[in-house]
Amino acid sequence: MLKLKSLISAKTKPDFANSLKIDPVFLTHCLYIVKPENQYQKREIDKKSGGKRTIYAPSDELKSLQSSLSELLLDCIDEINKLKFPDSQIAQPKFISPKKQDFAAEVLKIKIPNAEIKQPALSHGFVRKRSIITNAMMHLGKKNVLNIDLENFFDSFNFGRVRGFFIKNKNFQLDPKIATMIAQIACYKDILPQGSPCSPVITNLITHSLDIRLSQLAKKYKCTYTRYADDITFSTRKSDFPSQIMKEEDGIYTAGKRLRRDIAHAGFSINENKTRIQYKDSRQDVTGLIVNKKPNTKKEYWRTARAKCNSLFKTGKFISELDGVKVEGNLNELEGQLNFIDQVDHYNRMRQKAPINPNYQLARHGYNTKSLLSSREKTFSRFLYYRLFYGNDKPTFLCEGQTDNVYLKCAINKQASDYPKLAKAKSITTDYQLLVRFLEYSKRTRFLLSLYGGTSYLNYFISSFSTHYLKFGAPKPVHPVIIVLDNDKGFKGKKDSGIEGKLKQIATAKSYPDTLAKHDFKKSEFIHVVHNLYIVLTPLNNDKDTMVENLFDQSTWTTKIDKKSFNPDDDRDNSKEFGKEVFAQKVVKELKSKADFDGFKPLLDRVVEVINHYDSIK
Repeated sequence: MLKLKSLISAKTKPDFANSLKIDPVFLTHCLYIVKPENQYQKREIDKKSGGKRTIYAPSDELKSLQSSLSELLLDCIDEINKLKFPDSQIAQPKFISPKKQDFAAEVLKIKIPNAEIKQPALSHGFVRKRSIITNAMMHLGKKNVLNIDLENFFDSFNFGRVRGFFIKNKNFQLDPKIATMIAQIACYKDILPQGSPCSPVITNLITHSLDIRLSQLAKKYKCTYTRYADDITFSTRKSDFPSQIMKEEDGIYTAGKRLRRDIAHAGFSINENKTRIQYKDSRQDVTGLIVNKKPNTKKEYWRTARAKCNSLFKTGKFISELDGVKVEGNLNELEGQLNFIDQVDHYNRMRQKAPINPNYQLARHGYNTKSLLSSREKTFSRFLYYRLFYGNDKPTFLCEGQTDNVYLKCAINKQASDYPKLAKAKSITTDYQLLVRFLEYSKRTRFLLSLYGGTSYLNYFISSFSTHYLKFGAPKPVHPVIIVLDNDKGFKGKKDSGIEGKLKQIATAKSYPDTLAKHDFKKSEFIHVVHNLYIVLTPLNNDKDTMVENLFDQSTWTTKIDKKSFNPDDDRDNSKEFGKEVFAQKVVKELKSKADFDGFKPLLDRVVEVINHYDSIK
């Protein structure tokens, strides 16, 4: 209970800042000098149901403070839940295999009949390890599903209510001065604003008492209850929905006396226009997902996204509909739609089938995962390929691993004024802006794109690049794809099985400058592989192999962390040495202002040469 204990024991502003893990000066500046009421911008966004939703977006400084508060409160909630449900999966995460505990279970069990391992399953919005998917899971295969919307949800939480909760709630009982500061950080114009990172967390805390009362009501009439923000759902396996909760006659809904009383007592009211009971023989949806048999997206949602993708792949653009008017489609919105569909599909895959072990996958299928993908996953995979490598709106970087991403981002940041094609330097009128994109590797990039860093994955990417490229009929790429590699034995591979050997088999692969032999790759400034694909190697040092870490000066290289020294090799003494991950995060990233990045200039010069070369031939 370290986080909660720290918050409860806080009596002063420095104590509170320490709990938030921020500088007390920053807290004072944000709360009492600039003041929260001067740090919001009003925005309006379209509602799915029509009309506009007003969002008050905090400034970057205030948003950072609110995010810190949100993380602290979420940590406190986790500690409370672990104490209340000590044997739950949240308190003790289960693993796919006892022998392979590095593969943690990706699907959190929601319905658990055993009371001894019961876990919180009432609120699913803006809660760790909860989502609209877990919310929908609670109502699968029910005969009747009731949806209720709470009217003006966020407006129901004012400054006094927020402050009073943290003073009176038995789990917190904070010092009044600390509760006041929390309310000052969270509230704007006397209410919790939509757009603040901490608003949803605080609403969940305050609304928990309503969740308890309504779950008891649901249990009394053999129903299941959940809430996702302002969306409340009751469901039952009974043939008729309990009229004591909600009665429907000729399309008119009448809430039961206790339901109305509990909701009113919590300071809310029911939005009558959004109340409905969905029956088993019709399509039942909960927070946008179909729940008749399994959590799923609506068919028309998928068909629309697929049609947009087909148009994008053929022409480079697509049409969307906004308030009945056809407009040019937005790639970010389409990626959001596809990502949402993929999250649901991935959840169902992990829930219903034996999870795919990455090691088994590679052993049986090599690096080509195409045979494992469903039709939806193939479409999403193709979209990601288009977005990142064909229709990329800026040069895309692929490195051997995530640590190289950190090095190069920091090097570009520190030398932004020298490389205007890579970044826009911060000035009085503009913020620092990276003008290139680094691919961040994840389990999904490994599964959908066969990309996970390392020369083996990149070797497959290079060999299959042209095959993917030629499937698109859209206008040719505007920006290059640049692979940055260590110029060492990994490039050659065992018995010439590495990337160097693969390049020799690609007819178009050529070393630059032109004075070099075509296949003199290791001495090249850059290699043009095919189409918009390039490779840049770290410069050799007197004809000796190099890696990205060699570009740091001796002072950075010899920086010690907890009296340990840096050793990039896998075979190291962990009691005395640390590896690349710690070096990237604790030395390069945290000490960026002190580190010398001059050694990166030859590499960054090569990257700029690639951009210039592609500009001349595209």
